[in-house]
Amino acid sequence: MELAKIRNFGIIAHIDHWKSTLADRLLEITWTIDKREMKHWQMLDTMELEQERWITIKLQPVRMNYKWYELNIIDTPWHVDFQYEVSRSLASVEWVLLVVDATQWIEAQTLSNVYIAIEQDLDIIPVINKIDLPAADVPRVEEEIMNLLWCDREDIIPVSAKTWENVETVLEAVIKRIKQPEIFLWEENIDKQELKALVFDSQYDSYRWVVSYVKVFSGEIKKWDILHFLNTNKKIEALDVWYFSPSYTSDKTIGLWSIGYVVTWLKSIRDAQVWDTLWKPEDVEWPKDKPEKSKAISGFKRVNPFIYAWVFPMSSDEYPQLQDAVEKLMLNDSALTKDAEVSPALGNGYRCGFLWLLHLDIVKERLFREFDMDVIMTSPQVTYKIKMLWDKTSEYSRFRTEIISLEWKNFTYIYVSNPEDMPERERYLTVEEPIAKVEIITPTEYVWNLMQLSQERRWIFKNQQFIDSTRVMLTYELPMNELIWDFYDELKSLSSWYASLNYEFLKYREDNLVKLDLLIAWEKVSALSMICHKDQARYIWWKVTRKLKEVVPRAMFAIAIQAAVWGQVVAREDLSAMRKDVTAKLYGWDVSRKKKLLQKQKKGKKKMKQFGKVSLPSEAFVNLLKK
Repeated sequence: MELAKIRNFGIIAHIDHWKSTLADRLLEITWTIDKREMKHWQMLDTMELEQERWITIKLQPVRMNYKWYELNIIDTPWHVDFQYEVSRSLASVEWVLLVVDATQWIEAQTLSNVYIAIEQDLDIIPVINKIDLPAADVPRVEEEIMNLLWCDREDIIPVSAKTWENVETVLEAVIKRIKQPEIFLWEENIDKQELKALVFDSQYDSYRWVVSYVKVFSGEIKKWDILHFLNTNKKIEALDVWYFSPSYTSDKTIGLWSIGYVVTWLKSIRDAQVWDTLWKPEDVEWPKDKPEKSKAISGFKRVNPFIYAWVFPMSSDEYPQLQDAVEKLMLNDSALTKDAEVSPALGNGYRCGFLWLLHLDIVKERLFREFDMDVIMTSPQVTYKIKMLWDKTSEYSRFRTEIISLEWKNFTYIYVSNPEDMPERERYLTVEEPIAKVEIITPTEYVWNLMQLSQERRWIFKNQQFIDSTRVMLTYELPMNELIWDFYDELKSLSSWYASLNYEFLKYREDNLVKLDLLIAWEKVSALSMICHKDQARYIWWKVTRKLKEVVPRAMFAIAIQAAVWGQVVAREDLSAMRKDVTAKLYGWDVSRKKKLLQKQKKGKKKMKQFGKVSLPSEAFVNLLKK
């Protein structure tokens, strides 16, 4: 097998730094696409939602040919919510193009992606974009990049993707600076080594079923090869092999170090999980025993959602359509998880796990656009870690658990995201909440405003670092529960939209957390329960009860709306009863008759209050869950 000249690299940048526009210019220079055939800008953003919001949601590989070199480029999402996509794409390349806007400088989430690339020992080629704009400050951005990457000024490439200025220099730098990937075995034995390919993504195609994106680390993949998924123990036949340019292009083989696609003909994407390894032995005959998982490429891991939300159809009759829509959406979104749930108020639905808030918003929007499903989505909840004694966990076996053994006692941690699953107060020892490491980059004049905001959210200040004379990076430890409400909106408002935010899960920390229950007419509404800090319970539920008073329909009897912590009421609002004028038919001045009718009405309302029930309509949940 002849070794090809191959270069694999990815592109990382912040939103509106014209990363996808630069990728379009590279595709046009290499004649991978013809400008006359371009149906829209940002050719690698294939989803309609990506083109409307000008963001990259799914990683997208594409192959280019330039000066007898095979260039495999992966357009990578920028947002921290899609770090699972970022980590998978960076695991498949050797170099990274870092694109920085000459007018916006380096953002917090750009730093996060740079750190991921450095941790994976990837070399970085810095590129400054938008140098044609009047507000561009190239020398200042060069200083920031030099301080960040410890590189020389000559290593930085200034370009303008809009005007094509200096864009071809990027391709020349890719060929000259990026080295050929190292070979795992001696070159003379390259034809005899076994196949190992990393599955870094999978998609579901209506006609070909599951299609896996792979990066070959040793050997090669040919059409009709018998392959094996090491972690799922699935045996497949490669019905076809492709590469993306940018449409599907059939090929004979996927050679060493190349990136391509394999048609697996599997019906479920769960059988072709990301981070899995496609393996083929050196021998022609298939081994009788199952291959050892030790042969897999290191780095296989499952995604763990950080937040959960409950999704219900607007009408109970639409549940079969919701079930079909969620299952189809999961085929092309490996980070989305689901579990069936039943709510007394909202009916059948799903408890879905998301990476973070933008991921949640994208899923809700895709359900509406692609499947015409308008859904009710509850407020997101994080996962809490509850410490219990070993002998009190038998009924919680369905939860994810972690056993801690000490010399004198055994403890078990259970992970709970639904407040209704939280044990009674006397049954657990402590509750730990997830803590996020938050990095905020802001102009210096807004530092005091953001410090006050973080103090209201139970912050722990860690560090303050000046990037230059006008910008500073603040580092905090914040509970993730405080981030999912309106922290980002307030951050942008207090900084006049100049501040940028990056966050990542850090650890679990014990705190004084309680479960809050909402009672309407002395009946608990489980769908509105939540877990929060004890010091904030009274204030939070005072606002919730006030809002519920506006959305709960009135009845013929008075309705008490209460919020309780372990049975103790901390907030209450009363909704007055609807009254019928029973004295309207009276005439004359018979006061005793009037009093008799009013007294009879009073007794009837007292009886209705004792036996009457209140059912919350779906519209009340929708209005309550709106920010």
